[in-house]
Amino acid sequence: MAFPDLIVPLTLLADQTPEPEDVTAGWTALVVFLLLIAAVVFLGFSLVKQLRKAQAAKDAGVYDDPDEPGEDPAGSSTP
Repeated sequence: MAFPDLIVPLTLLADQTPEPEDVTAGWTALVVFLLLIAAVVFLGFSLVKQLRKAQAAKDAGVYDDPDEPGEDPAGSSTP
């Protein structure tokens, strides 16, 4: 069979990994990492801003008070 005879040379050709000292992360990875950090910081500030707006609206009475647990919002009782 010729098929197993081809597997060994193909695996030797495909198994050429670089040496650990030849591999570097590069500038692209650093830029992507910094952009991800900036995105998380932006989302954090945006979340805090929205939470403050929601709290200010609640304090101003824009939202109704939550109903008591077990109280029917329509006002009718169900059996």
